[in-house]
Amino acid sequence: MSAGTGDRVVQAARGWIGTPYRHQASVRGVGCDCLGLIRGIWRDLMGPEPEPVPAYAPDWSEPQGGEWLWQAIARHLCPATDRMLPGDVLLFRMREGSVAKHLGILSRAGTAPVFIHAYSGHGVVESALGLSWQRRIAARFAFPERVQ
Repeated sequence: MSAGTGDRVVQAARGWIGTPYRHQASVRGVGCDCLGLIRGIWRDLMGPEPEPVPAYAPDWSEPQGGEWLWQAIARHLCPATDRMLPGDVLLFRMREGSVAKHLGILSRAGTAPVFIHAYSGHGVVESALGLSWQRRIAARFAFPERVQ
């Protein structure tokens, strides 16, 4: 992902800050969850969503142990570079050994990284990507270069 693409992804993500948390929603200013945030950024930058999103429970695929979110993200986003860059899509495991089911956008890299995510009880916020969050990162992705 080029620096310009990453900057546009971060700018789009910041436009969602303050949106209330709403499970399965994806409407800026009205409500979204972490997947809804990524879906909204996709629509802002890429156009129509590439595939329909089926209904999902808050526990996602935990009972089956399937990495459904990871598989879906990998179908449409690119692998990230070796080093973390602003605009990277971060996929987290909320508990060790659990399926990866939380997403965010890296908004600042370096010694004091920050990310934007929709967090239950808080809405879309920009948070420090401290060591406890960094340890939870399961994978990183990048938006395709064709960002509008």
